[in-house]
Amino acid sequence: MASSICSHSPSGEPQEVASYFTEDAVFQGLHPYAVGRQGVTAYYDSQPLDLTAEYRALEARQLAEGVLLGYLGVDFSFTDRPTLEVTLSVVLRRVADEWLITHYQMSKLN
Repeated sequence: MASSICSHSPSGEPQEVASYFTEDAVFQGLHPYAVGRQGVTAYYDSQPLDLTAEYRALEARQLAEGVLLGYLGVDFSFTDRPTLEVTLSVVLRRVADEWLITHYQMSKLN
């Protein structure tokens, strides 16, 4: 099921990135976890401006009505260091007319 689904630069727009999360989202990047959009904003605000990310969908499951699980491969690229390969699991919840991330767990497996 692997396919390229998105490539973007999350740095420089941390509040916009945080708007894709629920108000009470559990967020675990490669730093200590945070709860809520403020933690997501702070995490992305601390990232280098040259950071870009390419996401590949590996698996997806509908856990319940209005709840999805995704498992992705992510390549973080920089201008001054090697690409960082990680995996990401997310749980999305339907809130009104949008899908928002309620759980985000990044793992470096190598």
